[in-house]
Amino acid sequence: MLEAGVDSVDNGVAGTASESSGAAGAAAPPGDLDLVTVPARQGLEAVDILRLRDGVGPVLHDGACDTLGFLVPPGTAAGWDLPGSACTQTYAGGRGRGPRGADEPPVAGTGWLVPPDGAFAAATDPGVLRAALGEAARTIEAVDRCR
Repeated sequence: MLEAGVDSVDNGVAGTASESSGAAGAAAPPGDLDLVTVPARQGLEAVDILRLRDGVGPVLHDGACDTLGFLVPPGTAAGWDLPGSACTQTYAGGRGRGPRGADEPPVAGTGWLVPPDGAFAAATDPGVLRAALGEAARTIEAVDRCR
C-alpha cells in the first residue's frame, strides 16, 4: 500500500472546494499535497470516470499495483471519511527532478499512472474524487453481481 508522511485519516472527504488549475497538462503539483489511497480496481475505475468527465490530477501506483494514490490539495486528510480509502499528508521533500526532467513521484516505491504533465490539474478536487470513487464502487458491485 502507498504510504507517505503522517497524519493518516481513514476513509473519504467532506466536500472541499477545488484547488485545481482546470488546465490540461497542468504543471507539477506545488508544495505539500495530501494523498488519497484506494484499492487499484476501484482507483482505475475512478481514473476512467475522471478522465471522461471532470479531469484528474496526478495519480500514483505502488510497485505491486495493489493501490492507487490520488494527489489532492493539502488539508484534505483532515476531513476525509470515505470507507475503503485513506488520506495521508505527503511532504514535497522527496520530490525532485529526474534525470530526464520528469517529476519523480513524492512517495518512494511508486510510479506515475497519470504523471503531473499529463494531468488535467495539479491535484484532483476531493469532492469530485469522492463522487468518482462512489460511482466506481457501484460499478464494480454491479459487475460482480452479474458473475
